[in-house]
Amino acid sequence: MEPETLSLLIPIISIIMGVGIGMLAIYLGYRKRKELYTCYHLERMAAIEKGIECPPWPERLLADEQASPSPSPRRHLLKGLVWLFIGLAGAVAVYATFDLRHALFGLIPIGIGLAHLIYYFVEGRREAEAAEQASSAPRT
Repeated sequence: MEPETLSLLIPIISIIMGVGIGMLAIYLGYRKRKELYTCYHLERMAAIEKGIECPPWPERLLADEQASPSPSPRRHLLKGLVWLFIGLAGAVAVYATFDLRHALFGLIPIGIGLAHLIYYFVEGRREAEAAEQASSAPRT
């Protein structure tokens, strides 16, 4: 195969694979959810046939996906540090190989990381304190 043809196939295959993997993930999630509902339905139908009281539906099955508890407020701290150090490592690696003009592209992930860190230090601490107070509050 000629290098020109191969260089044209690489982006085409990567786009097809990227979209295909996303579609496969969505389909497999759908099938898993469908089989779970089917299992609970069959269990309930068997209980009805035997005259047994139907077990209640699990809360996690009926809960809306969006209504799930929010992730940890400290997620912005982790994301910020990861993006910052990826940007620094990329900028240093490119600067060592090429020159400063090319290394400036490392400022993009550095900026994303700094944005996450700034958000964490401005708002995330309040969210973390509120979450800790909510978890330590006595339940009635």
